[in-house]
Order: sequence, then structure tokens, then C-alpha cells
Amino acid sequence: MVTLGTASAAPGEIDTGRLEVGESRDGSPVGLPVAVINGSQDGKTLYMQAASDGDELNGVGVIQRVVPQLDPTELSGTILVCGIVNYHAFQVAEHRNPIDDTKMNRAYPGDASGTSSERIAAATHDAAVSADLVVDLHQGSTSRMIEEVRVRCGSRHRLHEQCLELAKVFDCGYILDQKGPDGQLARTAPDEGVPTIDPELGGCVGWDEQSIRAGVDGVFNVLRYYGFLPGAYTPSPQTRATGFEQYGSPVGGLVDFHPNLGDRVSRGDTLFEVTDVFGGTKAEVTAESSGIFWRSRRLPQVATGEYVCSLGTNIDTY
Repeated sequence: MVTLGTASAAPGEIDTGRLEVGESRDGSPVGLPVAVINGSQDGKTLYMQAASDGDELNGVGVIQRVVPQLDPTELSGTILVCGIVNYHAFQVAEHRNPIDDTKMNRAYPGDASGTSSERIAAATHDAAVSADLVVDLHQGSTSRMIEEVRVRCGSRHRLHEQCLELAKVFDCGYILDQKGPDGQLARTAPDEGVPTIDPELGGCVGWDEQSIRAGVDGVFNVLRYYGFLPGAYTPSPQTRATGFEQYGSPVGGLVDFHPNLGDRVSRGDTLFEVTDVFGGTKAEVTAESSGIFWRSRRLPQVATGEYVCSLGTNIDTY
């Protein structure tokens, strides 16, 4: 039997349940939705999770589509799933946990006796590091973003090549290979010996079918390549960025972008102009480096110093 929370499955079975992480303000139990898909044959264990940031819904869409397609009698190994990590934020469609105003993907490895976010992080981290591979599904939240996979352990980490291989297998076309902030699952799980990736499936608040399909394809690529499912899979070359430049607005106004997401830009190319409400140009911002137009804000209005866009830089093919 394999167990995660109240979900427990024998070989060749699937079960769903809840992973208890505390109580809500009225004293009722809070349990994260979890699933165990236990293959009929021995193999590796994959842990997947979604919505550690509560408004990043595309990962939930991926899990909603992947799990019904899995037949445990045809599976080798085990898949552990947490469908919604940031329970409280998901309920109110917010990014951060409103109970403690914390971004969940900065709380790992967590603390079983700590704040709400730390307790959730501890419970899901325990599940993650019990596996052989981890896929932590994200998206660009309120920004527009290309589909990409992030490797966050850093190039000097002992598991860097294994994480990079997993990212290539997921096969979104783009990889950001840059050490991430403290408290990310994609930082802490590799420290425990588990290759982990952080797919960013598009962006903007909502439910994007194209990005969800890319995530579903990525999960099945992983399942075939690592032997969970029959059938060979050969990953494609990926465009990799090892640098990431962010640009803010020097003035307030309305943003007009010149490149589209995924476009190549050269140093000195115009990234965006800022105009007043009457169309008069107030500022023009150019690229400091060559790279790929990776991410941009969704709404046009900006204040002085507000985030506008990002470039992936130091581009190569992996």
C-alpha cells in the first residue's frame, strides 16, 4: 500500500483523499486534495503539485486532465499528487495565503509547528522528498509569460544536470536555468536528493487551455521517458536562458510593447514606450542585453518604477 494523507492504494489501484494541514477559522479541518496512483509494476515515484500560489490555476487544470487518463494497471511505479497546495489562497483566488500573508513558494521546507503556510509547506515537502522526481506546476500569475520550465537549484548543485534533464523532458521549448529564491520547493527538494522542476505554464490570472495542454503533454513526456508508462520519448532541444533581466517604467502612463512574447531582441532594441492618456510619448525603454522577450505585465497602466517586462538572457540551446 502507498499512502498520502487519507488516500491509500494497493498496486494497480488509485485512491483520492485529503492531506490534513490544520483547521480553518471556524475549527473545521483543512485538508488538501491528494491522490495516489499506485502502478501494478515496480518503478519510480513521481510527486506532482499545483496551486502553491493560489491564483495560478493552470496547474490545477493539468492535474484535472492527467489523473483521469491514468490506468494504474498499465503504470510502473507510483504517482503522488497534491491538486491544490495553497488551500486558503485558492478559496479566495489570491496569490498569497491570506491567513498569514505569505507566498507559499517561499516557505519551503516549512515547519510542522509553524504558521499556516509553513505547516502546508512541511506536509507537501515531506511528500515531495519521498519521491524520485518532483514536478511543481506554476504559471506567471498576473503576468503574461511564455510556457517555460524553471531549474532553480543553481548550476553548481550536485543535482543540476538531473534537474536540467527533467526540464528538457517536460519539453515546453524554453528553460530558465537560474538559481531561485530561498524557500522554493525547486530549491529545497534537490537539496534532499530529488530532481525537481518548476514549469511556468503561461501567465495571467485565469484558465488558459493552450497552457494547460502544454502542461498535460509535459507530464506525459515525463511519464514515458522515466518508465512510468510504456512508449519511448525523445526530448527536443530546448532554448535555455541562464540570465533574467527585469524592466520597470521610468514614468507613469500607458505601456505599448514593441516585441511579442518569445521574440528575439538585440541590445538597444525598443522594448516598450510609455505614453500619456492622449498618446504623447513620455519614455522609451530599450534592451540592455540581447535575449528573448520572456514575460510582460498584463494591464497597460503603470506607475513610476512599476514592473513592466522581463528578458531571458545568456541564451543557448540545451
